[in-house]
Amino acid sequence: MLTKPDPDLIQALNDPQASRRLDALRQLSLAVGRRDTLPGRDVNNHIHTHYSFSPYSPTKAVWMACQAGLATAGIMDHDTIAGAREFIEAGRIMGLPVTIGAECRVSFAATDLARRRINNPDQDTVAYVALHGVPHSQIDAVSDWFRPILAARGKRNRAMTARLNRLLEPAGICLDYDRDIVPLSASAEGGQVTERHLLFAVAQSLLARFGAGAGLVRFLTDTLNIPVREKARLQLEDAANPHLAYDLLGVLKSDLVEAFYIDATDECPPVAELAAFAQAHGIILAYAYLGDVTDSVTGDKKAQAFEDGYLVELFALLKEIGFKAVTYMPSRNTRKQLVRVRELCDRHGFFQISGEDINQPRQPFICTAMRDPFFANLYDAAWALIGHERLATESLSRGFFAPKTCRDYPDLAGRVQAYRDQALALYGYAP
Repeated sequence: MLTKPDPDLIQALNDPQASRRLDALRQLSLAVGRRDTLPGRDVNNHIHTHYSFSPYSPTKAVWMACQAGLATAGIMDHDTIAGAREFIEAGRIMGLPVTIGAECRVSFAATDLARRRINNPDQDTVAYVALHGVPHSQIDAVSDWFRPILAARGKRNRAMTARLNRLLEPAGICLDYDRDIVPLSASAEGGQVTERHLLFAVAQSLLARFGAGAGLVRFLTDTLNIPVREKARLQLEDAANPHLAYDLLGVLKSDLVEAFYIDATDECPPVAELAAFAQAHGIILAYAYLGDVTDSVTGDKKAQAFEDGYLVELFALLKEIGFKAVTYMPSRNTRKQLVRVRELCDRHGFFQISGEDINQPRQPFICTAMRDPFFANLYDAAWALIGHERLATESLSRGFFAPKTCRDYPDLAGRVQAYRDQALALYGYAP
């Protein structure tokens, strides 16, 4: 008989040491049972962990994915793949098929998109892209690629912290980067320190100074000039709110970043360089479609125009550079936006991938919008991605976009089906 999971073991899934996290998961797997049948079709290829910013370690993320009923899950941290091996092992323990990848920024300065706002809310010319389906034999190569990026971002983070401190002077707050911000991250194990870490440190300091309530809201609106919507106000005034710090982070992320942000330069390699790297290492390089924002799903993005105004030009350029895929989130965009994106993907032969950007505790791991039959292809794509990763780990020549594979399966839809079926068979499931 299955027993109720031990809450102490669940808490240990976020232990500072990965070995203890995995040991706790092994014990939990005995209590809840290892998965041997698929719970449904839901998939998510874009789960952040504490190696970039998240309330979840890689082990805890796998546990949460299983508890939510995901059929597959994918790790996607910023500028790091340090959590990949733990995520793989956690997936093995729980019987959850997983994929590994990383999200990073690249410069389009040497292209016709220079000085345009692409999919980055904070900076022109720079775009977010995703490295999907990293063959396990290439994890170390990806880590080496990110090493100088991590170092460059650390220098910029220190300069942004100084700017933040000037904004926080009226509250008597002065953050020390090494004391207050770095410990919030997993940088000692190869993780990245992001703007969210800076803002989380701000959130904790503001809560220590004001606590929950009207005083906090007044400081945000009157001193920092940050608008606070009614929903957020109620959250910030609720002293019993278990997600108070994360809710405050969301408010800060929406309107404070532009006040202290410093443009990233050395952290953003030329897009052509990353495309060549991905091609050489059997990695599927995907453009992360954002689209013009009206009402932010995550609550931390304000209304803003992005790539929709020149999407035809952008997709043609992505094809020329060597992108193989486009990733998008059905809950983030309108049907009209995604119909257009999918038509352009079909025109250029781009593999379509999806996942919900999980980085705070209020977000569900399952994207119910993806259950719309219109997005049925994304389920097959997730399994095809798993097939690619497993087969390319054995040999890069067996990857989804390897020359021989493209010759054997010139039709993209047929290739997706073939790799999906191979992945399902590898895990003992019938196609």
